[in-house]
Amino acid sequence: MGLFLLSMFTFLHTHAAEVIWDTRAARGYTVEEFARLHAPGTVLVFGEQHATSESENDPAVIEHHANQVRLLRALTAQALLTNTHLSVGMEFLKYTVQDLTDLYVRGAMDEASFLRAAGWPKGNPFTLYREQILISRQSGGRTLALNAPPELSRQVARGGPESLSPEQRTLLPPLWERGSSEYFERFQEAMGSGHIAPEALERYFWAQSLWDDTMAWNIVKGLRADPLAVQVVIAGEFHVEFGHGLAARVHTHGASDVRTLLQVQAADLSDQEIARVTSPDPRYGARADFLWIQAP
Repeated sequence: MGLFLLSMFTFLHTHAAEVIWDTRAARGYTVEEFARLHAPGTVLVFGEQHATSESENDPAVIEHHANQVRLLRALTAQALLTNTHLSVGMEFLKYTVQDLTDLYVRGAMDEASFLRAAGWPKGNPFTLYREQILISRQSGGRTLALNAPPELSRQVARGGPESLSPEQRTLLPPLWERGSSEYFERFQEAMGSGHIAPEALERYFWAQSLWDDTMAWNIVKGLRADPLAVQVVIAGEFHVEFGHGLAARVHTHGASDVRTLLQVQAADLSDQEIARVTSPDPRYGARADFLWIQAP
């Protein structure tokens, strides 16, 4: 067992079997310690497994989202202590509903009206995201609606970037580029590309890249609007892993301090299995800057 894994397991077995592990520095933190690491201007991209109507009663899914809330509460407490702000960015909210999001968060719009007007995706239970969206108001931060309107990405997936109408192009971020070659390799594997025509796969990847660049653009706008904020972004794991997608694009759009965090639910895994899922990939390296590992 290498030094990285030996250090990680030493922490796990002496700290109630939970650690937020720094994969670069090979050291661990409790949730409260981790919350103290981030100065204003930091972007913490927190990868998630999306909750769906089929999985919302799964105890592992409930715990996964409860952990999001635990960390956001710890970050809020730190913000209140230091007279700073916690802002939260949400992949599930399209950026064109930012005004509605502001109204809902400050209590000027009821929840049913917000969900209907904002087009919250029906297959993703809002009950597992409500507190994440509302918590920013406790410290004077903001909840940011980040993503591209779904009709934009659907059009790109169907017809490619050149198929967008002049009106649709007004909704594009100022910088939109095809994701990196390594990101495309992973996308190709995840999509099972043997069953998809290469030209279709290319269109789908341009749509994926549009999501990343649109979110990155709005993240950086949020940073510039509030220099006192630490910004946590909740987005799907694939956007976060190995720093290829969203984190890379946030850097490109102008943020200097971007960190990634993924959860590893390891309660039913042996030490050997935990070692396998947390070890750096031989090609891509560490899955994230920080891994939140919960083990027996």
